[in-house]
Amino acid sequence: MHLSDLEAEATEIVEVPWSDRWQAYKRLRELDIPCWCKIGQPLRVWIAGPTAAIQVNSVLKQLSFSRLELARSLERCWHLVN
Repeated sequence: MHLSDLEAEATEIVEVPWSDRWQAYKRLRELDIPCWCKIGQPLRVWIAGPTAAIQVNSVLKQLSFSRLELARSLERCWHLVN
């Protein structure tokens, strides 16, 4: 499937501050999550399933949460699995 085909399908607009769009785009592409960001337009992501949704959520948290908030979130996850 080509990116132009994905653009025609249902995609999610991801709310990312303009200053963080390139970093989010780059990380999502590293994770092989199809996304695109045209000049003056929001970041759009094609979320193909639950794993991609979790990865997108994680990328957004890394960009918007403070280090302390990330540490607390990780600690809560740790307690859930133990």
